[in-house]
Amino acid sequence: MIGAEYYEETGPPREVTVATVVVLGFGVFYLLLGLMALTSASDQISEIVTGSKGSSAVVVVVAWIGAVLYIVPALYLRRGRPWARYLIIGIAVLGIVGGLLSIPTGLLGVALHTGLLILMLQRATKRWFRR
Repeated sequence: MIGAEYYEETGPPREVTVATVVVLGFGVFYLLLGLMALTSASDQISEIVTGSKGSSAVVVVVAWIGAVLYIVPALYLRRGRPWARYLIIGIAVLGIVGGLLSIPTGLLGVALHTGLLILMLQRATKRWFRR
């Protein structure tokens, strides 16, 4: 067809692969945070995360929920599941807003989540999920 974009389905585009690695990294980070909160350092970790001692159970639950919210869609991004892309877009937006609210410590999070959002909105990524 004249003027039509040609898209050969050989695998996910580079943007999807990079986003998958970044999202899996976030998921592993949350998983490790949850595991560390179960150790003897749980009071120190909960004080750093929540600002109060004795809330390690909350930190563990929130960290594991965060891990699931990152790891599960990451496993489906490379399979071209649109719901995984939409979930990552939502998580990236929440990460950007959360990072902006916690400036300057959240600047790295803002940068990483902005990168995720950009990767998920690239033309090659959109084509991959429309196949």
